[in-house]
Amino acid sequence: MPDLPTPQDDTETALFSECWDAVLSYADLCTAGSLTAHQLATEAFTLGMREVRAAASTHVRGAGRRTARLPVIPALLTAVRTTAAAWEADGQGHKLDPELRLWLNSGSAARFSGPPLQRPVALRGLRDMQEADAALLWLAEVEALPLPAVARRLGLEPATVADELDQVRTLFRDRCHRAHLDSPMDAQCRSYARLMDAVTRSPAAETPGDLSRHLATCVQCAEAAACLRLHGGGLPAALAGGVIGWGGLAYLERRRRATEVRLGAGRPGGAEPGDHEDGAGRSRVLRGGLLAAAVLLSALALGVSMMPFGGSGDGTAAAQDDRQPVADPGVSRTAPRPTATGSPSAPSSAPRTEGTPGRKKPGPEPQGTSSVTHPAGAPSASAATRSAGCRVAYELDSQWPDGFQATVTVTTDRALSGWEVAWTFRDGQQVGQMWDATVHQNGSRVTATAADYNKTVAAHGTLSFGFLGTWTGANRTPHAFALNGASCTLS
Repeated sequence: MPDLPTPQDDTETALFSECWDAVLSYADLCTAGSLTAHQLATEAFTLGMREVRAAASTHVRGAGRRTARLPVIPALLTAVRTTAAAWEADGQGHKLDPELRLWLNSGSAARFSGPPLQRPVALRGLRDMQEADAALLWLAEVEALPLPAVARRLGLEPATVADELDQVRTLFRDRCHRAHLDSPMDAQCRSYARLMDAVTRSPAAETPGDLSRHLATCVQCAEAAACLRLHGGGLPAALAGGVIGWGGLAYLERRRRATEVRLGAGRPGGAEPGDHEDGAGRSRVLRGGLLAAAVLLSALALGVSMMPFGGSGDGTAAAQDDRQPVADPGVSRTAPRPTATGSPSAPSSAPRTEGTPGRKKPGPEPQGTSSVTHPAGAPSASAATRSAGCRVAYELDSQWPDGFQATVTVTTDRALSGWEVAWTFRDGQQVGQMWDATVHQNGSRVTATAADYNKTVAAHGTLSFGFLGTWTGANRTPHAFALNGASCTLS
């Protein structure tokens, strides 16, 4: 396994610190264990930084219009996908998530490396922007950083960064519209291009019935419409799915939760001045974006939807993503991050004290990890941490034919150093992908076990996790919730 590259200067040292967690978080989604996640992240980071440096050098020496390229973080995430594809081709596919392997061998993956005009519109639109503009868009929309933090990172004026972001969103829309018109398309798609452009410009515009039916059956046009519609909160999902590909929506959710942790949700004094209110608003917008993307993409009658189950046909990139497990539920994952000299440092073993769960590690960016699955009926928490009282809020975030997304939030009266939340489904629902916990299901009984990074919960604090599932016939709220074996009240 290659060593991480050594930063060339202080600027690269800061860049490495900012980008490593993003790379490791996505590599963790793509692999089946903590060691392989770190190996994939290291190889991809080395490859990606070599390409970033080469592109920067070419830009300095070259003349005329710059070479189209992505900002650093999406470029490194692309390197993770490229490295995973190389593993699959070299006979190391057993190290990867099984669903990722299916995707890598499908036409959906081929779009990202195939003819430029057939690549996803979001990817082409972002590459066609100036790098500084594209970085602003990515950090604000996908990495979910509050605008004051984005301004500091990019050296922008905090007072004007919101206006600049609005301008960049509009610029991205124009680039995507041009990319869509340049794409090879049949006469019917081309006849709807102008109408789709007009309808997506205004939040008050109604979509004509014939266009709506076309978007329900044409992946190419539906993908473009998601990029053109700046209102409704769907832009982060369109960006993540169109640029990253497989696992884009799961990565988006991880980064949103990582930002919540860094802002100190549930901890006094954890947020930077001026960041907390902006971060909370950003979280609400991003969650709305995920739901809006689910509604749009579930309308595609092509056998590819936002459900975590089904075939591996050529759906939209964003539609493919949400079917992937956040991590292998059977493997413990904790991975180090690079130090300023480029060498991985040991993971922190210090206990966490915040009341709200999330991905938090030492350094500027928390990352997502996973923990070992414990069979139902065998709690891993000690008797000293058993809850004397708890309340559960079960929120059905969105639902579509045969699939749904839900969030479980538990308030505990006593401090916890480990937790398991269990419940019983009433209608035979099945959990597929889960984040911020690992899942074990035995019949209708489900057990969610704390991840390594959110085991500790303060007294009167909350823990939270989300999941995707499938349902048939009915999808009623589950019952018999318990925290570490003690019954909870469903609120």
